[in-house]
Amino acid sequence: MGFDQYHEPPDELSAETRTFARLCASLTEEAEAIGWYQQRIAVEEDAEALAIMRDAQGEEFKHFAMDLEFLLRRSPRWREIAKGVLFQDGDIVEHGEAAEAASGDDDGGKEPAFADATGSLGIGSLKGAER
Repeated sequence: MGFDQYHEPPDELSAETRTFARLCASLTEEAEAIGWYQQRIAVEEDAEALAIMRDAQGEEFKHFAMDLEFLLRRSPRWREIAKGVLFQDGDIVEHGEAAEAASGDDDGGKEPAFADATGSLGIGSLKGAER
C-alpha cells in the first residue's frame, strides 16, 4: 500500500506531515533530474539537443528552488540553518556548524518540525492576550 516517502503509517500522520513528506520527495526527485540532465549535457554533441536539455534542466532548477522554499517556509529551524549556510562566502562546513549551533536546539528536538500553511507553529496568537 505504501509510498516510499513515508516511514510511519500514513494514516497516523497529520495532513501537514504528509504534505511535508511529499515535498521532500519532490525535492529529491528534482535534484535527481538535475543530475541526470547534467550527465546528458556533458556528453551531448548535437547543439539543438543540447539547448533543449539545458532548457529542461533550468526548469528542474526552478522546481527544486520552489520545493526548497516551500519546505523552508514550513520549517523555521531548517530555514534558520539554511540562512547561515546559503549564499555565504567562505567555508561551507564552518558556516553549517555555526548556523546549527546558533539555531539553538535546546529543546532536545521537541520543537515542531514545521509550521502550517499560515506560518504558525500551532501555538496560537499572543496578540492582545491579557496578562
